[in-house]
Amino acid sequence: MKRNTWQREAVREALGGSEGFVSAQSLHSALREGGSPIGLATVYRALADLAVEGEADSLQQEGESLYRACTPGSHHHHLICRSCGLTVEIEADAVEHWARTVATQHGFTQPNHIVDVFGLCADCSALPA
Repeated sequence: MKRNTWQREAVREALGGSEGFVSAQSLHSALREGGSPIGLATVYRALADLAVEGEADSLQQEGESLYRACTPGSHHHHLICRSCGLTVEIEADAVEHWARTVATQHGFTQPNHIVDVFGLCADCSALPA
């Protein structure tokens, strides 16, 4: 576990106050607008560390890493709106069972997986195209 610095705590707090997934650049901008002297490279490092430690979810969208605060130690999946970015944590017991079964069938142990389902939320689906 990494040492908790003021910069890391600032990134953790900013991420926790963000809606949905955000990029390092947008989080950095928000921190700077709030008067923080934190550097962009520090934001990238802190986000990567938080993701490794399970305090943030990370996904790739159009070649960019996006991050979202999550509940540490809880395995979950996401429904993510492609239009507005609304993200809902979901449980997927059928996926858990499938992953264990397929891993066992192929001689694998300790399977890990990530499942993100992208679509349009109800509000974005209701908008005219």
